Amino acid sequence: MDESPDAIAFARRCVEALLAEDNASRGLDMELLDSGPGFARVAMLVRENMTNGHGTCHGGLIFTLADSAFGYACNSHGQRTVAQHCSVTFITPARVGMRLIAEAQERHRGERSGIYDVTVRTDDGTVIAEFRGHSRTILGTILS
Repeated sequence: MDESPDAIAFARRCVEALLAEDNASRGLDMELLDSGPGFARVAMLVRENMTNGHGTCHGGLIFTLADSAFGYACNSHGQRTVAQHCSVTFITPARVGMRLIAEAQERHRGERSGIYDVTVRTDDGTVIAEFRGHSRTILGTILS
């Protein structure tokens, strides 16, 4: 994978362009912490209105955080890419006030498909969930 300054800058422009149009992630106050080719780190603070009947963060919102990081990582190469299949394993409950950080890493990128792993942790490093996403490249580019 190209880790040159130009490749990193291009990847960041792609991710920032995608985030600018991502109403769901912005609506959940997700914050892009870092990105690069095949990589993204995104944070979200667990709010009271994100809890389930057990008083912990709803799993769907943890999935959404991981999915957003996955989406930014797989679109960082500039080609429009979508999720084809995703799975998540919840490990530890997240509670109100916790800041969750999802870090997505590219594991494989072929001509039209890719595999990405995302770990969701708290600020102190406690693992909340492990996510794996399979991507599919579609027509078009991120930056026109």
